[in-house]
Amino acid sequence: MSAGGGNPVKAILYAFFANLGIAIAKLAAALYTGSSSMMAESIHSAADSGNQLLLLLGLKRAKKAPNAEHPLGYGKATFFWSFIVAIILFSLGGLFSLYEGYHKLDHDGPVESAWIALVVLGVAIVLEGVSLRGCLREIDLIRGDRPLKAWLKESRNAELVVVFGEDVGALVGLVIAFVFLCVAAATGESRFDAYGSMTIGAVLLLIAVWLGVRIHSLLLGRSADPQLQSAIAELIAADEDIEDVYNVITLQMGPQVMLAAKIKLRGDLPTSDACRAINDLERELKGRFPEIRWSFVEPDVAD
Repeated sequence: MSAGGGNPVKAILYAFFANLGIAIAKLAAALYTGSSSMMAESIHSAADSGNQLLLLLGLKRAKKAPNAEHPLGYGKATFFWSFIVAIILFSLGGLFSLYEGYHKLDHDGPVESAWIALVVLGVAIVLEGVSLRGCLREIDLIRGDRPLKAWLKESRNAELVVVFGEDVGALVGLVIAFVFLCVAAATGESRFDAYGSMTIGAVLLLIAVWLGVRIHSLLLGRSADPQLQSAIAELIAADEDIEDVYNVITLQMGPQVMLAAKIKLRGDLPTSDACRAINDLERELKGRFPEIRWSFVEPDVAD
């Protein structure tokens, strides 16, 4: 439930170093063999390496202290840069792969020294698998007993969602490139290599659109994780000084949460005791849930 359980920086660094090494190896193999699928994969890995740097930039920007113009801080910077990463994945990854494949459809002749590209792809699959495993390890520290599919749908951790999407896209793309390059080498028909590049592009476009939709909802303003919001509401309702809970609203601000609640206190509480009860409640909430950075509890007699 806690957003602080995993470390997105670790997952980002896993992906960065894996993609950087893979991109260099793929580019060398693509230039030597003339493989369209390999060239598409090299551009994809290079774009992914740059994307990791943008995610790190977002995390750094999110740590800036609140000020008069941004009283709730800069936490949403992580959402903005994650959205930019989705756009880059769509353009440099998906669209370029489609273009590269289409451009190579009229190319005649077999792919040269295909075994070199296949060896590079095989190594890249292993490295990308290690990167994905590192990402999943950090996700497991956060999602608890929730299925991965449910966590991906509900998570407010944009960085881990993006890294997961990139890693899955990269791994699927590598397998596709490997299969189509094998077919191209076996048949001597380079158009199968071009088909591989176009298939990779389609996969990357789908993942980029999925990421864009997920991050878009966070940019617009989304409540906290459902499990966290439920736990907050339960804690407030259990307070012995509270007769009724009219409303509990949360807003995800990057890694932190803003909480607003309207409650009905016991009618026999003097004003000073009511203030004390509210202050005690806010301290307990922030102590139990470190994600809560701002809390505004309003006493009232009606919703």
